[in-house]
Amino acid sequence: MDDRGGGGSFVAVRRISHGLDRTNNTYHTSSAEVTASSAAWLGRGLSCVCVQGREGESRPSFDLTPAQEHCLQRLQNRLEIAYDSSIPRHQEALRALWKASFPEEELHDLISEQWKEMGWQGKDPSTDFRGGGFISLENLLYFARNFPKSFQDLLRKREGVRSMWEYPFAVAGVNITFMLIQMLDLEAVKPQSFVGATFLKLLSENESAFDLLYCITFKLMDQQWLDMHASYMDFNAVMKSTRRQLERELLQDDITRLEELPSYNLLSR
Repeated sequence: MDDRGGGGSFVAVRRISHGLDRTNNTYHTSSAEVTASSAAWLGRGLSCVCVQGREGESRPSFDLTPAQEHCLQRLQNRLEIAYDSSIPRHQEALRALWKASFPEEELHDLISEQWKEMGWQGKDPSTDFRGGGFISLENLLYFARNFPKSFQDLLRKREGVRSMWEYPFAVAGVNITFMLIQMLDLEAVKPQSFVGATFLKLLSENESAFDLLYCITFKLMDQQWLDMHASYMDFNAVMKSTRRQLERELLQDDITRLEELPSYNLLSR
């Protein structure tokens, strides 16, 4: 997804392949991240070796415990599932999302103009799920079920001084899923950044960590939106600012659970 400040399409597009590439472990990361205190990271149960890259630049290489490998594999399996409107389970999840979003209003059909009320681009949400796959629907549904107040506050834009041109809720949610996959580099065979390695440590202790981080990120994004007095064309700049803040919080030395992130406190049930 393009993170430039100006315009562009809201929908991120990610290719969902039939198998992740588990041979390419190369990665280029910022020098600021590499120079983080190695003692602190090793204290979190992360085994990190800095290897020499091109032009003398170092990059981290992380080894995983068997438990972390298992958790990463399970999450990657979820990432590979494309949304398919012909699969009953996917249809049921979509209906459940509508019911959680608008319990007072009956959905007439899975393809309906009603979906635009939630912030989809058209009457068929499946066209927008291409950007994040089935997991982006699962993320929205997890948010609605576990933090219903925050979910409804964002859906209905209840908090703060809102822009005349607001971001569309549902499509923004798909973009958040896509952004987290990129930020955590979840399609790689091993963590390739300190942020990614930290997340896998958290994931090995909480199998719902990705879904929970999604909820935190969505609420943080909306807070950034309000703080920046943003409008529709500022969405990419807001997402970039959200990612920076989330990375800073994940890299704090005393974080052992996602519930300890400062931005977790933005959520309410």
